[in-house]
Amino acid sequence: MQTPKRYTVTAALPYTNGPIHIGHLAGVYVPGDIYARYLRLQGRDVIYVCGSDEHGVAISMKARKEGITPQQVIDKYHHIIEQSFQNFGISFDVYSRTSAAIHHETASAFFRKLYEEGKFIEETNEQLYDAEANQFLADRFVTGTCPKCGHTEAYGDQCEKCGSSLNATDLIQPKSTITGSTPILKQTKHWFLPLDQYDVFLREWILKGHQHDWKPNVYGQVKSWLEDGLKPRAVTRDLDWGIDVPVEGAEGKKLYVWFDAPIGYISATKEWAQKTGNNWEPYWKDQDTKLVHFIGKDNIVFHCIIFPAMLKAEGSYILPDNVPANEFLNLEGNKLSTSKNWAVWLHEYLQDFPGQQDVLRYCLTATAPETKDNDFTWKDFQARNNNELVAVFGNFINRVAVLTQKYYQGVVPTPTEFTEVDEATLTELRAYPAVIADSIERYRFREAQQEMMQVARLGNKYLADEEPWKLIKENPERVQTQMYVALQIAAALSSLCEPFLPHTAKKLQLLLGLTKPVAWSAVAAENALIAAGSTLGEAQLLFQKIEDETIQKQLDKLEQTKQDNQAPVASIAPAKELCTYEDFSKMDLRVGTIIAAEKMPKADKLLVLQVQTGLDTRTIVSGIAEHFTPEEVVGKRVTVLVNLAPRKLRGVESQGMILMTNDANGKLVFMQPAAEDVEDGAVIS
Repeated sequence: MQTPKRYTVTAALPYTNGPIHIGHLAGVYVPGDIYARYLRLQGRDVIYVCGSDEHGVAISMKARKEGITPQQVIDKYHHIIEQSFQNFGISFDVYSRTSAAIHHETASAFFRKLYEEGKFIEETNEQLYDAEANQFLADRFVTGTCPKCGHTEAYGDQCEKCGSSLNATDLIQPKSTITGSTPILKQTKHWFLPLDQYDVFLREWILKGHQHDWKPNVYGQVKSWLEDGLKPRAVTRDLDWGIDVPVEGAEGKKLYVWFDAPIGYISATKEWAQKTGNNWEPYWKDQDTKLVHFIGKDNIVFHCIIFPAMLKAEGSYILPDNVPANEFLNLEGNKLSTSKNWAVWLHEYLQDFPGQQDVLRYCLTATAPETKDNDFTWKDFQARNNNELVAVFGNFINRVAVLTQKYYQGVVPTPTEFTEVDEATLTELRAYPAVIADSIERYRFREAQQEMMQVARLGNKYLADEEPWKLIKENPERVQTQMYVALQIAAALSSLCEPFLPHTAKKLQLLLGLTKPVAWSAVAAENALIAAGSTLGEAQLLFQKIEDETIQKQLDKLEQTKQDNQAPVASIAPAKELCTYEDFSKMDLRVGTIIAAEKMPKADKLLVLQVQTGLDTRTIVSGIAEHFTPEEVVGKRVTVLVNLAPRKLRGVESQGMILMTNDANGKLVFMQPAAEDVEDGAVIS
């Protein structure tokens, strides 16, 4: 097969309604990063694209829950997600966001073109409507029983248990997630993409064209969907958050998030092109470009049927060559859950394990759910670090560095005569680039990483068999060759490990004194990867052993989460003594927003808050530090008692009080203003 001229690699756009956790990393971002890094090492023209998905119903739900605006939600989590990706080492060429003007323009133009060419069906039909909330119920605003598998908590757009894509009206016994009421049916007008008209195209393209190169889980799910029969899919919604439908007669309607989100790949590429001075079009419109989508299994239908149908309808775009979706990663035997806080959050991992990004990358790749759901455990994480990264990879490099410093003052020795063992070892080494590349090209990243680790094992076996430390006095010439061969293996590892362990690769290059990365083609050739006479850099340990106490802290954190989730519903406190209206009317309650927060020095329970009350910005000291971090509370809409007499707490004057309560599980939560659109300073009466 001819090598493509360029590659466009996309990773599923994360919802900005929460941070990134290990399930996201294992399913999408680490595999995509391995692939993109590998392509760059081959000298291929590649762009790795991602960005925040900021228009989903999940955003509106999060905003309602936290008592803030959708814009405040996306600004908060976009920053957290983007920073986490950067700190972890995910090498996106561009990380954009769907709230960007360039995305609104691109998505609107895409819709308008299809609309003007008559590619949509306009229909007025009945949709679920919450009369109490005065709102149509799209997607995540409604739950019910899945008509396909009977799961009782399916959403209005998808059942997360069986993966079926749904319409809200498909649900059995639907219930509004806003008020809990049973919705009614009410007429509304929408535009539909007639997927049934693309049935022949999709069958030809997928069932015949990709039967053998798509992963079985992807091909099987798409085949099943096609066999069930395709139906028109609404591409607009009755919502108050998202991209306006850009045609007359569509006032108050927004683009369906699964219409606008995948176009985000295109708009992100445009943003990258503007910043770098490149032309974006070849990456999306040249048939000699290979388009690859990295996603989780819950997004298969959207990337393999709906988005390709959109691209086909538009007419000028290439179609994905592959969609290597992964299954789900569980945590300690249970399904990852954002709502239940059952997760290992990336930003928290980076705080708890500073400088150990590659340990998590390695473990997630080793346990990647490539063909079936898999389980992450902290004990396995510890074992893989200690028994593989430290004892195999790190041990080999440390031996080579220490012996070279000891015998040759850190200078690569000149080899003498090569034995059959030396030649056989170097020959085996030269085969690994092709072996690893073959696994990566087939999207078998777990297998590819195992082959990379075999290179370290090759080095360990060579040193253990040759025992240079025993020969150094009686046959120093032989040891020169032994150490030279061992250093070639180490230099090869500095390149071959880069897609999997990028931070380690940089450390290893510095340790070996390499001024530039070793090319994979050089590893496969009969040339020196690190020349005799070269000087090594300063020796350092690549990996550190992880002790039991460190792992126990993580297990304790999860156990506390489990207990919190199982906590009994808090009992209702009895009513207090009667007060008069005059007593109550003295309290001045206002809507406010927390704009800054910090821990009170030497006080475990106190946060010092800066609160915008509409009247002013004032300091309020609140005893909530054991329940919230400063970062969590910034942006919160709150209820403030503004005429409470000032009081000094640890030398800081507190000028009011934030109203709090406990939820059904006894967890401390903010008393939030009921309306989202009220301004700071609005009186609560």
